[in-house]
Amino acid sequence: MGFGLALGCPEGHSALLQLQESEVRLLEGLRKWMGQRAKSDREYAALLHQMHSLAGKQEGGRQPRLGGQIGQCWWSLVTQTEALSQALERHAEALLAGPLNTLALLIQDKQQLHRCYGEQWQQMNQDFIRTTQQEPERLRAQYRSHIRECAQAKRKYQEASKGKEREKAKDRYVRSLWKLYSLHNQYVLALRAAEVQHSLHYKQILPGLLQSLHGLLQETAQITKATLQEYASITSLVQEEMVAVHQAMVRAIDRIQPATDYEEFLPTCRCEQQEMPGMVTFDRSLLEEAETEVLQEGQLQLNELTLESLQHTLTSLEEELISATESTDGHRRRVQMLETEIQNDKMEGNPGKRILLLGRQKSLHEAYHLFHLALGTQEKLKAQRDLLQQKLDELGPLDPPPAPDLQGDRQSVSSGEQDAEREWGRTPPALEALKHHISGIFRPRVSLPPSLPQLPEVQKPLGQQTWYHGAIPRVEVQKLLQTSGDFLNLYRLEGEAFPTIPLLVDHFLKSRQPITKKSGIVLVKPIPKDKWVLDHEDIVLGQRIGQGNFGEVFSGFLRGSNAPVAVKSCRETLPNELKARFLQEAGILKQYSHPNIVRLIGVCTQKQPIYIVMELVKGGDFLTFLRNKRAQLTAKELLKMMENAAAGMEYLASKHCIHRDLAARNCLVTESNILKISDFGMSREQVDGIYSSTSGMKQIPVKWTAPEALSYGRYSSESDVWSFGILLWEAFSLGATPYANMSNQQTRETVEKGES
Repeated sequence: MGFGLALGCPEGHSALLQLQESEVRLLEGLRKWMGQRAKSDREYAALLHQMHSLAGKQEGGRQPRLGGQIGQCWWSLVTQTEALSQALERHAEALLAGPLNTLALLIQDKQQLHRCYGEQWQQMNQDFIRTTQQEPERLRAQYRSHIRECAQAKRKYQEASKGKEREKAKDRYVRSLWKLYSLHNQYVLALRAAEVQHSLHYKQILPGLLQSLHGLLQETAQITKATLQEYASITSLVQEEMVAVHQAMVRAIDRIQPATDYEEFLPTCRCEQQEMPGMVTFDRSLLEEAETEVLQEGQLQLNELTLESLQHTLTSLEEELISATESTDGHRRRVQMLETEIQNDKMEGNPGKRILLLGRQKSLHEAYHLFHLALGTQEKLKAQRDLLQQKLDELGPLDPPPAPDLQGDRQSVSSGEQDAEREWGRTPPALEALKHHISGIFRPRVSLPPSLPQLPEVQKPLGQQTWYHGAIPRVEVQKLLQTSGDFLNLYRLEGEAFPTIPLLVDHFLKSRQPITKKSGIVLVKPIPKDKWVLDHEDIVLGQRIGQGNFGEVFSGFLRGSNAPVAVKSCRETLPNELKARFLQEAGILKQYSHPNIVRLIGVCTQKQPIYIVMELVKGGDFLTFLRNKRAQLTAKELLKMMENAAAGMEYLASKHCIHRDLAARNCLVTESNILKISDFGMSREQVDGIYSSTSGMKQIPVKWTAPEALSYGRYSSESDVWSFGILLWEAFSLGATPYANMSNQQTRETVEKGES
């Protein structure tokens, strides 16, 4: 039957704690009582042994002479008394090694269960209150405050005259609108999370905790029963006057039924008369105070002011959902493993084994609770992610609608002002989010396409010759041809005929003969292309190994050298501005050469799609590496990998490069466990070593970012040192998430208070 939701209120929780405390006191009293019995038996056995020793001393250690009936009877009594002494001594030792030891372990486990249940209930209750009450109340208060601020800004904007004063008033009004819409979205998401948490709390987490506790209490009662049965068996003496006593003890012990022992435990709780607490809902008075028809109950507001923040929020939720899913799967596997072990090792009728099995059942109880908590977190994140994804999918590739409260104002300005306003008011695309490439671009142990045979240089097609530039302007040709004998490519033949242009050029290059008798030109030195410029035909694509914000990521190899590579592609539908951002990472990496920095191979820009070709690091990203191999990693190996990271970051600092996104997910590990820094989508090069971000709302990795960067947008090598400290923590915690169970805002407040 188990404990129902009737014990889910604070009074029921207190009653369960008192029940467990009283059971611990009962077991401690039972242990003292049983120990006194063992002590009494040992003292009695010692006294009986003294009787045997006394008789031996009296007869000089010899058996009394035979023939005397009195002497023979007395020696028989002495012998039987010694046998009784030895039997009592064995009984006392059996009590100490058996029931008393079992009771000591059982008391310890009951105390741990009491403490564990109290902590789990407190954690569950705090999470429920924070999600369903505190967070919605906090956002609702901020919502109402910003409604008043927005209304005030709107009045000032409407009352302002044209010119700079009107522009400033408009700027304040737009910012207040953005804050209002953002708070509205946060409030909707918080209510969705509260709805999911409310359902999970009363349907899974709380019932699961109570049911698991009920099962463990039943098991302790079963072990207590078996211990008392063992005690009765050890201390039983086959005598008529003792048989009745022990039979009564056995009957009393048999009356213990663990399966029904807790059915009648229902203390008086106020939750018996109360209904389940109501679910938190959207406060409609907020919409009435906002005085706008745009904001709707339970609907996210998507327009040019909120598009970027919604995209950033979706990216953050997807990352958190991946982590939450991995955590849930890990807890699920642990629950299944413990269930299998308990099922295989469960033994009936042996209290010594059952007390050891109780430890595993207690671990299963904790694993069930952690699994339900992780599942609740996963479901909340999934619900929020789905709500955001649905809203963004409705928009599709179209431009976001303008902010509704500004549409009328756009029509009231002159054409010249309208153009300027349109240029100024347009929300920039989410470039910062696009620069933040996904972690784990390279997956471990990727399979490569079959290698192609390498051809001699003269047998390669014309387009693969190092000196073949294709169709380039004459001005560029003149810049490249600087000395006599330089050549790019020629197309005339005189004299001997060759089947291909590469063979023709190779002939003139080796023979040093003039190309034509009239010109007298001799080919001496080819002018190669920039080593970073590759043709699409130079790359043989393999399987898809990842998905980034700009496009897909593939494994592959270079056609000429069969070297394995990773290929990042850029979607053809992206605007040129984003494609330039995509190539920015290659522009930074081409300047660097260090064993702990991922190496750039080249770029393919001659046709669509654009490729960035990099070395293929087959070990995968460092975060996945830590979580998958935590059992094999040693402190020495982790320290060596952190030395690799420090060497790479020191090299970047010497080049005045600020990485801005150093984290375990953005580091790669080779097959020989060498760590390389990667993902330079957010990196900047500054001569003075300081980069100040002046862009508006942007997505930054808050838990890895230094306080001065969060507060003032000031990035430097010192802020990278802060991120390196978080990387150290990730490494030696074997892939744990920093500031676990804390939101980005809570993390920021904690760091600013100096509590981290």
